[in-house]
Amino acid sequence: SFAKSFTGMESIAHKFALKYTRVNFVPEKVTNRLIHRGNLVQIKSPTTTLTTPPSRNTRLFSPISVSKGAAGAGAGEEPELKTIPIGDPVSSVDMAPHDPILQDDRIAGIASAIRVIPDFPKPGIMFQDITTLLLDPKAFKDTIDLFVERYKDKNISVVAGIEARGFIFGPPIALAIGAKFVPMRKPKKLPGEVISEEYSLEYGTDKMEMHVGAVQAGERALVVDDLIATGGTLTAAIRLLERVGVEVFECACVIELPELKGRERLGDKPLFVLVS
Repeated sequence: SFAKSFTGMESIAHKFALKYTRVNFVPEKVTNRLIHRGNLVQIKSPTTTLTTPPSRNTRLFSPISVSKGAAGAGAGEEPELKTIPIGDPVSSVDMAPHDPILQDDRIAGIASAIRVIPDFPKPGIMFQDITTLLLDPKAFKDTIDLFVERYKDKNISVVAGIEARGFIFGPPIALAIGAKFVPMRKPKKLPGEVISEEYSLEYGTDKMEMHVGAVQAGERALVVDDLIATGGTLTAAIRLLERVGVEVFECACVIELPELKGRERLGDKPLFVLVS
């Protein structure tokens, strides 16, 4: 009788442990929200379904990954849910474990403030909306502060912002690090004499323009945009600056959509992002 009771208790305990070991990995429909689980953060975008547990070999301190679908590049794949540690931005420049930015707990708040809107501006696109980040003064300030802390002692004299959302993040960074801000605009938007650089889109081509004389040979530039998708506009901006003898130190974006491989298009040019 005792043996049977013990066996029954052991079975119950096993089922209890099994239930609470696997509870994080059962399929579930979720909405865009931030869920804290221990020292991990999960960003769940609309219609995302979590079906499989992470690999036993998953590194707890791997680069930050947030479920971000394709935005503005015509990709319509179902977004993938990924688990991210708090405060681990991705950088192709350095992934040193002692880098204070890489261990910064402000990243989780920035990631949670970015809204994902499905099927905008057309069906199949998961649009990354940073306007909700701008509505959160703390998250917006943290975003600017992280970039300023990275670039304030790098002898950067030019911050080049890409139209249009690069105009939001570029100027406060430029003011804080003592650099001038140069707008990189679409055709026929700048009133003075311009130089231009053509780049390819999914369908056709477009141009990036900059005022003649806005930058000088030998200056050091940071190129800023809100998001890197296919990397076409960043690449055009880099070529435009380098044509007139400017050294492009790095590209900086708030968001990266790694599945669109824009980082690869930049070649050996460094890219620093906060949320991927």
